[in-house]
Amino acid sequence: MRVIRDVFRRKGRSVLTICGITIGVLALVVMGAMAEKITKLVDGGVEYYDGKVSIEDASAATNFGVGMLDTQRAEDVRAVDGVAAASGSVTVLYEDMQDGMSMGMPAMLSGSDFDPQAEELETFTLTAAEGRLLKADDTGVVVMGNDLADTEGAVVGDTVTIRGEEFEVIGVLEKTLSMPDNMAYVSLAEAQNAFISTLPEAMRDSVAAEDLFTEIVAFPESGIDADKLALTINGEVEGVAATGPTEFVETVKKSTATFNGIILGIGLVSLMVGGLSVINTMMMSVSERVREIGIRKAIGASTSSIVRQFLGEAGVIGLVGGLVGLAIGAVIVALGNAAGVESGNVLFLLTPRLAVGAVTFATVLGVLSGLYPALHAARLDPVVAFRRG
Repeated sequence: MRVIRDVFRRKGRSVLTICGITIGVLALVVMGAMAEKITKLVDGGVEYYDGKVSIEDASAATNFGVGMLDTQRAEDVRAVDGVAAASGSVTVLYEDMQDGMSMGMPAMLSGSDFDPQAEELETFTLTAAEGRLLKADDTGVVVMGNDLADTEGAVVGDTVTIRGEEFEVIGVLEKTLSMPDNMAYVSLAEAQNAFISTLPEAMRDSVAAEDLFTEIVAFPESGIDADKLALTINGEVEGVAATGPTEFVETVKKSTATFNGIILGIGLVSLMVGGLSVINTMMMSVSERVREIGIRKAIGASTSSIVRQFLGEAGVIGLVGGLVGLAIGAVIVALGNAAGVESGNVLFLLTPRLAVGAVTFATVLGVLSGLYPALHAARLDPVVAFRRG
């Protein structure tokens, strides 16, 4: 209680100092929550591609930016030594992007060929929170990711319109905090038809919807390295670009590491500025309490007790600022995600490690910022302190 009382001797100054820490923690929490969301999406992708090979069209740049693989390519991939199974799929935007650029992951529509062998080897499994998952013979129905269902306001039994076609919602997936949360799953034929509708008119008549995939996923045989299998597929199957799990991880993490570093750097710089305000406040506190320090040392107070006193005050400033900043940041994150649900862009993820880390960092920063003022106070000569007081 004494530490708290000493902190708020100058209420206005203390509140302003706490506000400096609060603003820094607020920036760290909001920016950090965005980085955590990105990291979670990347982790989901890493988990999905673990132990398998992703295959796309190598000539997408010459096809108006559209990546198309025919069913024969899937057969060629299955014929490669070391491939246990291969599954083809089509993924297309859930709706045309007409509202400008989006910061988040756009909603996607996907359908796969339900290859039995591939289904057995698949390790990335989805679970229905409501209803059921798709079956191979389903038509006219859709299973929606958790976030997408919230965006559409859809529950099991509802009818939704996707690219001009009506689908009955038969399932809503468990929340994964990764890409499937913003995806809708339909039959392969329906996804192929949706994909064809996105092609330039000059291309539509030259391709058959039922012969198209946008991606093939190959599963290696037991004992076969997926990264080496990717190289083999690239060498034996023409016109494809096969990516192993290691290459995927390296590519994605490199692209996100810089962005995450910038985001967290902004928050940390803001918090460091708050730390400077703590130093200033504690130095002023020491100069105003010189006589008190001299009296305490004259009656036997040890150097360490003086240091602990001022470090405690600085730590309290950091802790209070951290808690207030966390609370405000959590509200902003919640409001941002609530607004993002309507547009399908849930940008923030406030994790326990981020919350605890932000408050801990603020407290430690407060203590470190108070270290010099505390040592300065502890080294005051009692006689000099009396004279200055």
